[in-house]
Amino acid sequence: MSVALVIVSHSKKLAEGVAELTGQMNSGQVQILPAGGTDDGELGTSAPRIGAALEDALAGGHEALILMDLGSAYLSSTLALEFLTEEQRQRVALAEAPLVEGAFLAAFEAASGGSLAEVRAAAEGGHELKKIAD
Repeated sequence: MSVALVIVSHSKKLAEGVAELTGQMNSGQVQILPAGGTDDGELGTSAPRIGAALEDALAGGHEALILMDLGSAYLSSTLALEFLTEEQRQRVALAEAPLVEGAFLAAFEAASGGSLAEVRAAAEGGHELKKIAD
């Protein structure tokens, strides 16, 4: 069972940019769905947009990992989970991870055939990814 990524951001452009960057880095092997902004195009998050991305990600029996930018993205994501069936919710995880680094590491692990738990752990390892060597 493959793992798709759902990128939740307050900015539609940011979510699309993270999805684009991450998708190019893994040669499109992993389904990456942006769910950014509100339904009227403003900054914010939308549980229905996140829910629609999750439905797409879960189609065909796949699993999904949600990566989020800021705290209220978590609230909207958990609300979106309420609209799924219990069986669908069992195939979704939320990552406590930095958005860009977490998405990159998660996509790499997912492309390697990692389980949902392994993909989540990889994303959460993004906290340790150093940009500048000491």
